[in-house]
Amino acid sequence: MEATQNDSWACATVEREGPVARVRLRASGKAPRMGPDFWRELPGLFGRLDEDPAVRAVVLDSDGEHFSYGLDLTAMGAELAPLLDPGAGPAARTELLAVITRMQGAITAVARCRKPVIAAVRGWCLGGGVDLITACDVRLCTADARFSVRETRLAMVADVGTLARLPLLVGEGVARELCLSGDDVDAARALRIGLVNDVCETPEALTARALSLASRIAANAPLTVQGVKQVLNARVEAQTRENLALVALWNAAFLPSLDLQEAFAAFVEKRPPVFRGT
Repeated sequence: MEATQNDSWACATVEREGPVARVRLRASGKAPRMGPDFWRELPGLFGRLDEDPAVRAVVLDSDGEHFSYGLDLTAMGAELAPLLDPGAGPAARTELLAVITRMQGAITAVARCRKPVIAAVRGWCLGGGVDLITACDVRLCTADARFSVRETRLAMVADVGTLARLPLLVGEGVARELCLSGDDVDAARALRIGLVNDVCETPEALTARALSLASRIAANAPLTVQGVKQVLNARVEAQTRENLALVALWNAAFLPSLDLQEAFAAFVEKRPPVFRGT
């Protein structure tokens, strides 16, 4: 693939073959993790694709064995730790609200991109990865893909898009089950509930399927394609904005908790957490 004019993003590489852009999240180890570079760069990256008249469709995948492990708690620790102290005052809560709102904007940039975005998921798609794919127009995956709204198991309310967008894809009852339990969902069930549009047996088949679909979309009249996406988005944008605003306020007030500290400690110590509702 021929590189686009700007291929210097720290969070991803961007390649283009004709009118199709392929955005590949950069892996740290086996999978991409959503650290400071991701949250800072994603709006600009998708803004550039949105403005580029030569780009008519986008494929979003990763260059690792897995699609995404979600939020990089280690890399984000310096920024988030003081804001997640249960004893922190109003200034910290206000700053936490601003951070959550900024992170929401990064994911929303994908949904607002006028060019259709196809997520191609292989392996694990956890936490923030689910937020990201629910902002895409189409989701495809490999047979070994696994999905989880993992925030719930870490004493966190998913706050950058999943709670707003997942029910639109899988229905209210299934969304509540997945978000309240944090259970893992395999590819077969993801297809059955409508989380993904299709399952491919191998990573190679997934890439071919995603690029083929993107090429077929790109062959249509670009203004018509963009119009279809914008009209479909308009059906749910007001509801999505309201939901995002509410969860940002909720987490700014209640995310800093002793249960959250217990979840982090249990994760580091590789043991089950003991939550007390405090």
